Amino acid sequence: MIKVGIIGATGYAGSELVRILTGHREAGIVWYGSRSYIDKRYADVYRNMFEIVEDRCLDDNMEELAREADVIFTATPQGFCASVMNEDILSKTKVIDLSADYRIKDVGVYEKWYGIEHKSPQFIDEAVYGLCEVNRDAVRSARLVANPGCYTTCSILTAYPLAKEGIIDMNTLIVDAKSGTSGAGRGAKLPNLFCEVNENIKAYGVASHRHTPEIEEQLSIASGEKAAISFTPHLVPMNRGILATEYASLKEKVSYDDVKAVYDRYYKDEPFVRVLDKGVCPETKWVEGSNYTDINFQIDPRTNRIIMMGAIDNLVKGAAGQAVQNMNIMFGLRENEGLDLVPVFP
Repeated sequence: MIKVGIIGATGYAGSELVRILTGHREAGIVWYGSRSYIDKRYADVYRNMFEIVEDRCLDDNMEELAREADVIFTATPQGFCASVMNEDILSKTKVIDLSADYRIKDVGVYEKWYGIEHKSPQFIDEAVYGLCEVNRDAVRSARLVANPGCYTTCSILTAYPLAKEGIIDMNTLIVDAKSGTSGAGRGAKLPNLFCEVNENIKAYGVASHRHTPEIEEQLSIASGEKAAISFTPHLVPMNRGILATEYASLKEKVSYDDVKAVYDRYYKDEPFVRVLDKGVCPETKWVEGSNYTDINFQIDPRTNRIIMMGAIDNLVKGAAGQAVQNMNIMFGLRENEGLDLVPVFP
């Protein structure tokens, strides 16, 4: 049995880790870390866990936890994991960080976009970017995995095969994405109050959202050329889900069958990527509560552009589910273990 510790267990991503891992046959949680709820029963924080989780919340002492756990998930704000990471911790346990601390390889870019000093840049090169469908082999031998962001997971997987094959012009890529309010975290914030969000849709982080350099970096690696994207996120009045609609100019004329063959070649054996039938657009309701990414596309011959579409649950494939998928790979388990989650409907 893999002993799991979670720092940030009472945030939305942390609670989703708890939900998923309670159904995992090869792992058990030994540490529910929460700075805000120390010594409070976990089931009193999340009543859905009543008579399921009997443990009390502990602190965020990574040094002590490293001695008890085989793997630590850090579902924490940016800067925490980097501020405590050291060689002693990584010599004792594996770490899967759900924050952005190790996602971006250029520390200067990280510090510019996140506005904080990186406290352990010596581990950035070692950290494996944990997009399972792209870096599975590197994840297997990793000590430190940088779990991708929610917008980035959806945006990258949707465009990755066409970027990799050189089909789209990477300087024309536009990503228009919508997310449910859980993506903003559990903390009380005025813009996320019910009266602010309900019956409303709004863009935010326009030309400045922190996931932009992460998407650009990974698609630049895929395409072998520097990608410069326009990324605009929107907040929509729903709990979960991300829908990304992406536009790019085609480098040459291609048919539907040409593009479909590319997507099928990359994703036909992927357990959590579903390339939809012709003419079917991804919808967030068909992936809710699951680790699936639904993808499709439409060619617009009039403009010589392609429209790519992707949908995920931001808390599962966009956070906790992908983190568990990474854990399964790191420990040589069945990749689907704990993640055979049928999407919830209605």
